[in-house]
Amino acid sequence: MTQSRRKQGTSKPPTRGKRRQVAALPWRGEGETLRVLLVSSRETRRWVIPKGWPMKGKLDHAAAAQEAYEEAGVEGVIEQASIGTYDYLKGLKSGVSRPVTVEVYPLRVTVEHKVWPEKGQRTLQWVTPVEAALSVQEPDLRDLIARFAGVELPKEERPAPMRAPTPMRVALQRLRRRVTALWGRDRG
Repeated sequence: MTQSRRKQGTSKPPTRGKRRQVAALPWRGEGETLRVLLVSSRETRRWVIPKGWPMKGKLDHAAAAQEAYEEAGVEGVIEQASIGTYDYLKGLKSGVSRPVTVEVYPLRVTVEHKVWPEKGQRTLQWVTPVEAALSVQEPDLRDLIARFAGVELPKEERPAPMRAPTPMRVALQRLRRRVTALWGRDRG
């Protein structure tokens, strides 16, 4: 890897067709007291970990630590090596969704600030690793959290990966919603 690429904040070449983000996996405690910090996303309010775009002039792990401070008000010791990646669809302001690969860096939290840049815009929640894994929407992030914490997820609570709907199924779902809406108007 070239020194110039590291300075620009990229630890490896971009994945073709996908944008890249960096994320921190904030944690504290050990063994039975191990907890993971989840934050709510601003738009969809689903549970996620602090993440954002790589930052010019910062290494990826440092950018992930910066995101943890801005989104969750936490600081600590961040690992320089990623523990893995997960993919998700990022909804853009234009309404289009774009595939994004997120590189995850563990952050052992040592400081929790009372005030931070995005306070009030997100909800924070310290949870057990199993609760964290089962709360996130992305299957690869769920597995990454479980692997990091060394926990086995209950088989009965582990949802099967959802298959992407076919264009025909999407069209039928839209038609069903329209018919249901019209049916309700006529009956009322």
